[in-house]
Amino acid sequence: MIEINLHPTAGKKKAARSKSVDVRGMFANVTGRVRDKWLVGTLLLTAASFAAVGYLYTEQTKREADLRARLDAGIRDSTRFATLISDRLHAEAVRDTLLRQVNLIKAIDEDRFIWPHVMDEVSRALPQYTWVTMVGFVGTPQGATNVVAAPKVPPSPKDPKGAPARIQTEVAHDQVTVQVNGRTVDIQALTRFMKEIEASPFLGSVTLLRSELALDVGKEVTQFQLTAGFTRPDTGVVRRVPFSIAGER
Repeated sequence: MIEINLHPTAGKKKAARSKSVDVRGMFANVTGRVRDKWLVGTLLLTAASFAAVGYLYTEQTKREADLRARLDAGIRDSTRFATLISDRLHAEAVRDTLLRQVNLIKAIDEDRFIWPHVMDEVSRALPQYTWVTMVGFVGTPQGATNVVAAPKVPPSPKDPKGAPARIQTEVAHDQVTVQVNGRTVDIQALTRFMKEIEASPFLGSVTLLRSELALDVGKEVTQFQLTAGFTRPDTGVVRRVPFSIAGER
């Protein structure tokens, strides 16, 4: 029996329908794979890794910008403070120079009357039947040290590079040692003489160098030699009086 297809497109529709994609089967395959716990864990771990990398990158970028801003501010402050420190050190150098000059004048003024003080204290402490044959100095003479030249102070580790050199503002006083030679007819008078000198605010550290018997105009006397150090008392002990010359107007 011969059949004639009067609808030629009907066969093509069936063929096309038979060739269509099986979407339900694909979803079923994906659903089966999703049910695999290792695959799900891998996907979640990958997503978490990408999220962590993104977060860390954002935070590092923000921190870098903050640190760079702080670095720029620190550089500006360092430059400004370096100028201020340099100006301060220069002002301190000028101050130290002027202070040393003032202390130098003060030291010279305080040491003007060393020997008048020595002579006055020796004559005041001299007991009866005792006389002085010589008063002088021993050791380094007064004024031998050059106090005008200002000694340099070693730089401090905290001083910046290129800071001006500092100077010693204090002026060292001369060490004056006085030698007294004399004679006495009473050995106890010599002891009193030494005690009186020791009690003086201007003399101290009395040492008896030599004591021996000698003849003076046929009489036996004790010849002695002692030294004492000159001390500079507090300014409240020193009494200053006006100095004037008679006949001067």
